[in-house]
Amino acid sequence: MPKAEAQPSGTPNAPLAPVLVRMHPADNVAIVGNDGGLPAGTVLTDGLVLRERVPQAHKVALVDIPEGGAVTRYGVTIGQAMRALPAGSWVHERLLRMPPARGLEDLPLATAPGPVAEPLKGYTFEGYRNADGSVGTRNLLAITTTVQCVAGVLDVAVGRIRRELLPKYPHVDGVVALEHAYGCGVAIDAPEAVIPIRTVRHLARNPNFGGEVMVLSLGCEKLQPERLLPPGSVPLRVDGEDAFSHVRLQDEHHVGFASMIDDILATAEVHLKRLNARRRETVPASALVLGVQCGGSDAFSGVTANPAVGVCADLLVRAGATVMFSETTEVRDAVETLTARCASPEVAQKMVAEMAWYDAYLARGEVDRSANTTPGNKAGGLSNIVEKAMGSVVKSGSMPIAAVLSSGERATTRGLIYAATPASDFICGTLQLAAGMNLHVFTTGRGTPYGLAECPVVKVATRTELAQRWHDLMDLNAGAVADGECSVEEMGWRLFRLLLDVASGRRTWAEQHRLHNALVLFNPAPVT
Repeated sequence: MPKAEAQPSGTPNAPLAPVLVRMHPADNVAIVGNDGGLPAGTVLTDGLVLRERVPQAHKVALVDIPEGGAVTRYGVTIGQAMRALPAGSWVHERLLRMPPARGLEDLPLATAPGPVAEPLKGYTFEGYRNADGSVGTRNLLAITTTVQCVAGVLDVAVGRIRRELLPKYPHVDGVVALEHAYGCGVAIDAPEAVIPIRTVRHLARNPNFGGEVMVLSLGCEKLQPERLLPPGSVPLRVDGEDAFSHVRLQDEHHVGFASMIDDILATAEVHLKRLNARRRETVPASALVLGVQCGGSDAFSGVTANPAVGVCADLLVRAGATVMFSETTEVRDAVETLTARCASPEVAQKMVAEMAWYDAYLARGEVDRSANTTPGNKAGGLSNIVEKAMGSVVKSGSMPIAAVLSSGERATTRGLIYAATPASDFICGTLQLAAGMNLHVFTTGRGTPYGLAECPVVKVATRTELAQRWHDLMDLNAGAVADGECSVEEMGWRLFRLLLDVASGRRTWAEQHRLHNALVLFNPAPVT
């Protein structure tokens, strides 16, 4: 894992002392660490003088870079200079030509799977055991929908469940509606329709829902309940009772709207009674299924928060837990390192197949990986997807990649897993929930109020300024690494301990404010 190398100049400890952060000895650029950036004329390391004002997190040329010359960060070429860039120049996206993506041929396959680390023993949290062996970090009633048509009715019913039923069941943390835009008006038999269908199926079985599966359907939709959840897909409870129930709005016994709502509430109460009987108990940290993601990223993401997440990921894997990293377009430019880290050639070949599928998917839409980088990413100092990818992939830590999941698949392997998803925050989060995520870490440099109703989301700020300004939205300030207050390793341990606390019931800021984003299915199949 690369380490940040701070290069202060001027009077030691002076408040305005310029700070540059260089990630690799081979880098010919470094980013400005100072809050507010640095003005033109600032004298930097070795007498280098800034030729123009450079914003915080943006790059400075450390040497003269000729036109066409490689601009290097993280020890890799992130672009070629479109004109000569004298030392001390501001280096930004409009001055770089992005290199082509690495081909998927002749990649190293499981040649460097990573260290054999000593197991980390003795760490536990207080969770909810499920009949299938999974463990929840929350105790939620989820109501799965087969089609968007029922969403309005369900919204009314959920409101009444919260007001009228939940006060009677204090050991249930809440009720969530698993609504989506799929189910009808779609090419349900198209080959790629398997992705949204299995996503909804596996969402219903997330560990935080206690094995209870309640489905609300309309009746005439293409995605019928028996297709969504075929016989045997919902295991029986330990006591032998069926955990599945189904309310169909078009059934003849529903006479009017009130009848529909009453039926939903009566069915929900059966599940609530069973959920309310559950209690937290001490379970090993190996029961965690962590999803890691970044959004609203800046150039500090790969310096502070994401490397700390990588340290934490290694600790969790050593403890026997499952850690999922995703966001295909944000790791595509690091594919060579990923295939080398796979635990076996078969896992590496699955990684290559997922990357090839996504390359073809983007090509069909006549876009390429460069479409990923947002205006906010660029304003935060990330010039292109190559630079963004190098800072993103460090969230995965250093352990061997034990398995690769296609979109919507459920994780069945412990260890470090690559769960293939788009980079969209909402789609990635939805697919990680379907894979079995019971706890989520989300890093951000620009800031986002992202949250999930189905799973606690721990938000990590890359910069102290953001953590202070959004003091009641960020759960951890990784900016302390850039401030010199702690190392990346120490921040990784802080996150590890925080995750155990949150898994045991400590509420995140997003939970306290009841902030959550909608579930968004990934549907590459046609809409009719």
